[in-house]
Amino acid sequence: MSTSAALTLKQDSSRHAWFIAFLVVSCLVFHGALSALVRFSLDEDYASHVVLVPFIVAFLLFTERRRIFAVTRTGAASGIALIGIGVLIYWFGGRAFSQTAGDVSLSLRTLAIVILWAGGFIFCYGIAAAHSASFSLLFLLLMVPLPVFVVDRVIYWLQAGSTELTYLIFQLVGTPVLRDGFFLSVPGVTIEVAKECSSIRSSIALFITCLLAAHLYLRSAWKMAFFVALSLIVSILKNGIRIATLTLLSIHVDPGFLTGKLHQQGGFVFFLIALGILFPVLMWLQKSERETAQPADIPSKLDPGLVR
Repeated sequence: MSTSAALTLKQDSSRHAWFIAFLVVSCLVFHGALSALVRFSLDEDYASHVVLVPFIVAFLLFTERRRIFAVTRTGAASGIALIGIGVLIYWFGGRAFSQTAGDVSLSLRTLAIVILWAGGFIFCYGIAAAHSASFSLLFLLLMVPLPVFVVDRVIYWLQAGSTELTYLIFQLVGTPVLRDGFFLSVPGVTIEVAKECSSIRSSIALFITCLLAAHLYLRSAWKMAFFVALSLIVSILKNGIRIATLTLLSIHVDPGFLTGKLHQQGGFVFFLIALGILFPVLMWLQKSERETAQPADIPSKLDPGLVR
């Protein structure tokens, strides 16, 4: 190993040590908010992903370390400025909403911690490394729990979309159906697409899975955006298929399907169906990128740079 390479490795090791120390100290300083975040994640089904986000980010940083840390230098000014902004947001969230809206307070304090961590990253590794790690740093925003009023609105959209899709599926299969808001009446049973039927937890899981898949397997920004947007549509489609399937099984096979294990614990089955719909699309998008890139990789015979 050359002297310059050994020096670079030593400097990178020192930066890693400083960043890990920064993370440990920040966790100790803000242990109250982080503990509240963990409890929130364990108590609320739609927030169960929150505790996993830092580990996913750590995995991404590790697997992409050669690209991310190819160029590193201390970004003191930008890092300190971002850390200062994080401290201000944390203070504001704790003072302004702690008594009136605890969920908003937790969201702001978690956002502040994410900004602090991003500032610490820039301080230790610099703007260039932060740009290379932009997906991972932005992915940390998924740690921020959504306030109740936002969650209620998302659930309403999922309810409305799932109700519409279920109604269309009944029509397509020739099942007589009447609709009244979130209530659907078919021969022998009336069902309500309630909040519990919105599948917000599996929708978030599908969104995160597709977001990671787009980052790992696609390069074009518009194709990544298209695939992630498609996952939101498929999420509603998956939920409509689930509701229609359970209802039809209860009519034609056994009424217990509306209260049985497939209803209570079968979300994973329909999650896999959604992945089965999206996987060929991902493969097609990836293939189209390779086909587009191939002509650029083949040198032209008329390229003046090849003339000797």
